[in-house]
Amino acid sequence: MSEDLIIKHCSPTLAGIKTGNLFSTNYNTKQELKDFIARLNRIFSNKGVQVIPLKFGNGRVLIYVFRPSLLASDLSDEYACKLLKNQGYHSLDMNSCIAKLKQRVSTCTEFPHEIGLFLGYPPEDVYGFILHKGSGCKCAGLWKVYGDEEQAVKKFNKFRKCSDIYYSKWLQGTTLQKLTVTTLK
Repeated sequence: MSEDLIIKHCSPTLAGIKTGNLFSTNYNTKQELKDFIARLNRIFSNKGVQVIPLKFGNGRVLIYVFRPSLLASDLSDEYACKLLKNQGYHSLDMNSCIAKLKQRVSTCTEFPHEIGLFLGYPPEDVYGFILHKGSGCKCAGLWKVYGDEEQAVKKFNKFRKCSDIYYSKWLQGTTLQKLTVTTLK
């Protein structure tokens, strides 16, 4: 595994403009993966970013990179709380929600679509996706939009531009630590 994956898939989170990102990658051993995640968390320790594995299987892992301060704020939204309760989340504190998400990602036969709330997607879009089973959206980009299309398109463009800039800086030799914006925890 390499830091390159973090830059390619998580730049908006590193920049502090998005709550979280996910990516899947191969790993050789759980110890190698554990060491990689520990190294990333050391790099991010004073930056307000955290990295956790969500699911393991067939030599692959689903990695969640997120900003706890943004996630706590997102999960306190009234609409998000109602959606999480409807999906079986009994405790709505951030750590309990992450633990429940890990359990659901690992055990549900269908991918738990409430994961969009953990990535900073608007609750109305997450709800719309669940309700309409992914069809009938206004537009699609990083997620399917059922609510404010104009705002979503602005965010898609902002996230894409951020990713392009970050990857360019990465290729020029800027370190992961320097590319990660410091925010309050």
